[in-house]
Amino acid sequence: MLLVLLFVLVFAMLVMGFPVAIALGGSSLIYVLLSGQVPDLVVVHRMVNGVDSFPLLAVPFFILAGNLMNTAGITNRIFDFAKACVGWLRGGLGHVNVGASVIFAGMSGAAVADAGGLGTIEIKAMRDAGYDPDFSVGVTAASSTIGPIIPPSLPMVIYGVVASASIGQLFAAGFVPGMMMAGALMIMVAWYARRRNYPRDARFAWAGLGRAFLRAFLSLMTPAIIVGGILFGVFTPTEAAIAASVYALILGVVVYRTLTWRRLVRVSFDTIETTSIILLIVAGASIFAWILTSNRVTEHFATLILLVTENPYLIMIMINLILIVVGCFMETIAAITILVPVLLPVVVKIGIDPVHFGVVMVLNLMIGLLTPPVGMVLYVLSRVSGVPFERCVAATAPFLIPLVTVLVLVTFVPALSMWLPTLIYR
Repeated sequence: MLLVLLFVLVFAMLVMGFPVAIALGGSSLIYVLLSGQVPDLVVVHRMVNGVDSFPLLAVPFFILAGNLMNTAGITNRIFDFAKACVGWLRGGLGHVNVGASVIFAGMSGAAVADAGGLGTIEIKAMRDAGYDPDFSVGVTAASSTIGPIIPPSLPMVIYGVVASASIGQLFAAGFVPGMMMAGALMIMVAWYARRRNYPRDARFAWAGLGRAFLRAFLSLMTPAIIVGGILFGVFTPTEAAIAASVYALILGVVVYRTLTWRRLVRVSFDTIETTSIILLIVAGASIFAWILTSNRVTEHFATLILLVTENPYLIMIMINLILIVVGCFMETIAAITILVPVLLPVVVKIGIDPVHFGVVMVLNLMIGLLTPPVGMVLYVLSRVSGVPFERCVAATAPFLIPLVTVLVLVTFVPALSMWLPTLIYR
């Protein structure tokens, strides 16, 4: 009965507009006080343990790296390089939008950073070129979800901590699915371009490509440093985040000289604020997940699922539906921290690799960022574009088709995500 009350309290607090961390931590505290099974000090103890993890140090540094790149003008160079590469295609700026997100994905690891940083540049450029506002917002929103799939990835770091999975393998597993997302979105852009007769925004020229590459070369080295350093064992994912921050700082202060002290202070405060929010959510979700685990809810859920069917394909369909629904209502980090202890035992029992499941889970929750009522990317783009939230939802809906298609392929063809980790690590 108390467990039912726990879920009711969480849902009610979220509906009333409480922050996710307060909803999870507050409802868990009420449960502990009413149950009387453990001292209330356990709540604080479990929350501290939830964030007391070395891999979680990667979170603030990847956030800092993304903020530094946005502020230092690195995103502009990336956009110009992507335009030189694919701007000559019909509907060129739509393809540029996707290509720039792929490059930026190798630097920030966060969809919201992509939407807020690159999104501002992309939407303005597409508007100035005469593209429809709904198309501009839709492709920008959809392409931003590539960020947490292609390494590095903040959600993958959180998943790796909670699931005790190799973060390096998770990063490697996301590369092929991320490129598939980019390819599927570019096919969608091409379809829109033919249907609406969008122009080619630039002529392809080797000289122009060379100039754009040279101008963006140092910026493009960021993903090479991060991913290459991890894959070749030069440093851990946490150390890679620190290296990315230091490199972005050097580019902004020494090379490009676009980072002033005033901007650096603002970037630091933004990073502290975002990191605090994420770690508070992790702490609140940790005590919530501990209550579920200690009451054997995870075991009962696994048993219930396996009583319904033992067919791995049907179970994965059920889990995907659960994740998509949860993604519509819950923030990504909270969903991972709560659901991994519940769902992981089920998928392990049916023979699904935890690394493969991590990619499936994160991809599901990225789609959730594009769906109301919580769709964080939609709120960000609504703010930076001036397009009403409801119109952003309608504009993004068609772009869910290629993303869901990739999700289905990745779910039922494990080799798509497991080929690279197996090649490198196993």
